[in-house]
Amino acid sequence: MESTRQAKISRLIQKELSEIFRRQTAKMHGTLITVSAVRVSPDLSTAKAYLSVFPSAKAQEVIESVNSNARTIRYELAQIVRHQLRKTPELSFYLDDSLDYIDNIDHLLGK
Repeated sequence: MESTRQAKISRLIQKELSEIFRRQTAKMHGTLITVSAVRVSPDLSTAKAYLSVFPSAKAQEVIESVNSNARTIRYELAQIVRHQLRKTPELSFYLDDSLDYIDNIDHLLGK
């Protein structure tokens, strides 16, 4: 069960990561990255961010790039949330393929 503090920090990190990725993807025309969920550990030391990438053909490439730049992203996030959080959690990024799953289910039901 997620505590109120974890939920607040998750929402804050999700909002700020979305803004960071929005600024970065403005330079990469044709790619859209959405932060669909953020899960923070009970001790607030780690955060798992689930990213949805469009087009999905570039998803694995984008996730690898984001994971290799996780330290830079964490630093940028820390600069933004430094007045709300004492310590910024370690970030790990995962692909959220729920939209592809929903699309596949719709395709199968359409048959």
